[in-house]
Amino acid sequence: MKKRDGYITWDEYFMGVSKLSAMRSKDPNTQVGACIVSDNNKILSMGYNGFPNGVSDDEFPWDRDGDELETKYPYVTHSELNAILNYRGGSLEGTKLYVTLFPCNECAKAIIQAGIKTVVYSCDKYDGTPSNVAAKRLFNAAGVRYYEYQPTGRKIDIDL
Repeated sequence: MKKRDGYITWDEYFMGVSKLSAMRSKDPNTQVGACIVSDNNKILSMGYNGFPNGVSDDEFPWDRDGDELETKYPYVTHSELNAILNYRGGSLEGTKLYVTLFPCNECAKAIIQAGIKTVVYSCDKYDGTPSNVAAKRLFNAAGVRYYEYQPTGRKIDIDL
């Protein structure tokens, strides 16, 4: 008997985990998930965008517009930073990050400092914005490889 056909690829698996992680986000506008993987395809950590531990999802704002302190932006932790901070196993040197949205410049700095060497993203909807351009400049300067995940079109149905 030979092995079965049709199993998912590593990229499908890890981007799928990132997308599933994003579903934990309570952000009403943008849900982002991230998954950090070792060079031998072991999941090391995951994260999604949301408020820090102990900060109420109900008492802090989710708004995008208005007085800055009444918006989500000063309070939300991005998925990439959450995945980095959630890791408790030591160094992330040489790892790969799968993320559903291309990282901002602040997350790019954390990714570089953590030693992550590859970023695989599924969406770059802020391409060309100052934060996006800065992130790419930082990655290029630090030798962090980044590329867009190429969807296979495969649909996976999971009963939860």
